[in-house]
Amino acid sequence: MGLFNKLFSNNTEEKEENKLPWIDLTDVNQLESIKEKSKTKTQFIFKHSTRCGISRMVMNQFVGNFDLDDNVLDLYHLDLIQNRAVSNAVADSFNVVHESPQLLVIKNGQVVAHESHGSINDLDLKAFV
Repeated sequence: MGLFNKLFSNNTEEKEENKLPWIDLTDVNQLESIKEKSKTKTQFIFKHSTRCGISRMVMNQFVGNFDLDDNVLDLYHLDLIQNRAVSNAVADSFNVVHESPQLLVIKNGQVVAHESHGSINDLDLKAFV
């Protein structure tokens, strides 16, 4: 059981997540701000299920590979288990089908790229900043 807990423990996830300049996305009202900010700075939304091993694995890979300067982007973290209404609003507001995990890239108020699952880590994020 110890190995299972180490592999799927939230403690590791929290440590990994803290390596990036995350902004918690917890309120539907933040979406208008994200759209407005995207006119001058690329906005990323990472939708993550804290109950899903695949989502955790993708998150860890994303964090491990992330090498962008936070001055050129804002990086939002959406825990869709705790904030399901916000997740639904993201899908509606940006006209994307809900998936988890999912990364949305927003520029000029529009989603210019989005991927889910392992394809998140295939996105060339530098191309969007």
